[in-house]
Amino acid sequence: MSDLAARILEHLAAVDAERRRRAAAPALGQAVAAMKGYQQARFARSHADLLADARHGPAARFFLDELYGPRDFASRDAQFARIVPALVRLFPREIAETVEALAAVHGLSERLDSAMGEHLGAAALDRPAYVRAWQATGEATARGRQIELVMRVARALDRHTRSRVLRASLKAMRGPARAAGLAALQAFLETGFDAFGAMRGAGEFLAVIETREAALVRRLFEPSALADAIAGPVTGDPLEQLP
Repeated sequence: MSDLAARILEHLAAVDAERRRRAAAPALGQAVAAMKGYQQARFARSHADLLADARHGPAARFFLDELYGPRDFASRDAQFARIVPALVRLFPREIAETVEALAAVHGLSERLDSAMGEHLGAAALDRPAYVRAWQATGEATARGRQIELVMRVARALDRHTRSRVLRASLKAMRGPARAAGLAALQAFLETGFDAFGAMRGAGEFLAVIETREAALVRRLFEPSALADAIAGPVTGDPLEQLP
């Protein structure tokens, strides 16, 4: 097995371990589900202008549904785990590396969501509770890494859409991918290709996303964030992004 395939499987195993832990602790599972829904609403609030924009809307929706959403990807991940060696063998190297980055951010996000869910407990999920749980994890560095990985996936998709060879290869993979049990991965990649290709250059879009997300991460770990969340942040404060 290649090193790339091994890394993808390691990330997927980390995701599965988090799911099993939540399944064994229903209260934790409920807290994490609520957290995921809250975070998706936060993303929609933070980037409402991008979602409403004709040029950037499809890519923003891709972020919302595929990278920040609360959807259960258990069946897709199980499918991936079964056919990772075939995935690495059948898909171009550049695309397989993008899948590895996606698996990495997936594994990290699940771990961080579980940590927040543990600190949230049975508390009602509002702005102060979210900030309190976020800070209680003490995971500022990991949060920065999470943004880096999301941007890596997005920039890779942007690069891929500019390659006629990769676009043709991906289209040609529809039949073989379906036969090999890779239909879910194929759909993810084609959706990403279509969304980013329609922008004809994602630099501006990704700069906006990264700037806003990084600003919110920094703000959430500031000592004053909880008190300001309770009092109500002033206009222009990144905490306003929280529902």
